[in-house]
Amino acid sequence: MIKVNALGDACPIPVVKTKNAIRELGGSGVVEVSVDNEIAVQNLNKMAKQKNYEFSYEKKSDNEYVVTMGVNSESKADTNINVSGTKKDEISLRETIVVIDSDKMGDGDEEFSKTLLKGFIYALSSQDIPPAKIIFYNTGVRMTTEGSQSIEDLKVLANAGAKIYSCGACLNNYGLTEKLCVGEVTNMYDIAGYLLNADLVVRP
Repeated sequence: MIKVNALGDACPIPVVKTKNAIRELGGSGVVEVSVDNEIAVQNLNKMAKQKNYEFSYEKKSDNEYVVTMGVNSESKADTNINVSGTKKDEISLRETIVVIDSDKMGDGDEEFSKTLLKGFIYALSSQDIPPAKIIFYNTGVRMTTEGSQSIEDLKVLANAGAKIYSCGACLNNYGLTEKLCVGEVTNMYDIAGYLLNADLVVRP
């Protein structure tokens, strides 16, 4: 059995930690995950249903739930193969670009929206197949510069093969040109070309 402590972890960290623990099992076994809210339990239950894992949970208190997942030979492999049956190597050749044009995700509460974007980048860094490029412009360039809490996750993506680009004019406008921590500076002409030639553009 592998035990995972995800108490206090924001979405999607409990799911990512659980996926990593399941990989460590090497095919079969049990993972026990501690979380502190019912939404996390529901997210883990959804993952278990998708993968045919055995699932149960116990509510220890209002702030602690213990989820148990059983993995066996009948469980689905934890891969990112799509429903059409495309091979992983073929998917990786697609020109998928993620565009981030703000330091927030959505239009709700400002701090919560920033937390959502941080969670999205973390989730992106935990995928089996990284996007080909991640392009940051407007206030999105704050995510690639000093003070960003996503620098390490972006470095993980860069090490996995993703190209990280930040708009030079945007960096200059916000006084961040000398504070770039990850990736390269690009321009709007190149950004337009990247997007026009992309197979898929994702905007959170």
